[in-house]
Amino acid sequence: MPDDRPACFIDTNIWLYAFIETDDVSKSLIARALIRESEPVVSTQVINEVCINLLRQANFTEEQIGRLVESFYAKCRVVELTQPVLLAASGLRQRYSLSFWDSMIVASALSAGVPVLYSEDMHHGLNIEDQLQIRNPFTVT
Repeated sequence: MPDDRPACFIDTNIWLYAFIETDDVSKSLIARALIRESEPVVSTQVINEVCINLLRQANFTEEQIGRLVESFYAKCRVVELTQPVLLAASGLRQRYSLSFWDSMIVASALSAGVPVLYSEDMHHGLNIEDQLQIRNPFTVT
């Protein structure tokens, strides 16, 4: 049965707002709604970054991390960091002046063929290769 929710790539920071209660309750609510209302796509890089932050900031146990990893693979499309993705990231770094880590996120999103990458840390509204738009879900436009 096809999923009617729009596919989008969701960056690490959005997941962390969904998982960790912060002083900014509105960001947690927005992050949770975005995840719930979309067909989320992540990369192995995002899974790694979420896990390390939950271990450090939220004192997750290894058992909780294991369940989280299983959940990502069960509920999300996961993009592996393959040679073509890493090589594409190199070109994106040069063309768009992206950081090393951000270029791998963008390359993964392009590889997944999604139209939108949600991130709080990248340039809101940036259009990549006429295929992908970066959006900050916390920015009012």
